[in-house]
Amino acid sequence: MLKNQNKNQKFQGADILNEETKPSLDTDNTPKDFELINGNRLESETRLSVDEYFITIARIVAQRSTCLRRKVGAVLVRDKQILSTGYNGAPSGIPHCTKERCLRLKNNMDSGKNLDLCYAVHAEANAIIQAALHGTDISGDTTLYVTAFPCISCLKMILNAKIQKIVYLEEYKEENPIKLQLIKESGIKCVHFTPNEKKMKTLRDYF
Repeated sequence: MLKNQNKNQKFQGADILNEETKPSLDTDNTPKDFELINGNRLESETRLSVDEYFITIARIVAQRSTCLRRKVGAVLVRDKQILSTGYNGAPSGIPHCTKERCLRLKNNMDSGKNLDLCYAVHAEANAIIQAALHGTDISGDTTLYVTAFPCISCLKMILNAKIQKIVYLEEYKEENPIKLQLIKESGIKCVHFTPNEKKMKTLRDYF
């Protein structure tokens, strides 16, 4: 597989891809959604690709997050069907994070450090937990769409859940050597996805 040599040099040796969106059709008579030419369905400049569709849903899921520092959303997908979703926040039945409760915010701790002082369950973990609670099998040809690359603990959980692919928007602590080794040895596919901002602007106009 092609390594991303531009954005992810620090992933060298691990199976990290950079997926750019396809160029849009540049024709004056392209319909809003799609057109058929010789029986083939062609995507227009407004129609989302599969990855854009699920990444957009992950972004919306993230808006449910109660974290004060970083809102993250995750979606588990198989055969283009959503199996489970999750966002980061305090455990069920526990008060939401506030400026008074968040020790990491009060003490201005760096992102990714002192996670043992955080109340929140991460988005990826919550997606896996929700699937388990409802008896949904997520092993096998399942893709995790997530707005930020998983932390080391969530990555281990993802590997044990036998999820085969991660599509993510933002980088997060990729320099961790153990994380890189786990990705390399497990063979999990990781795609750093770059959305088509023109399409994203069109979506934002709806909200």
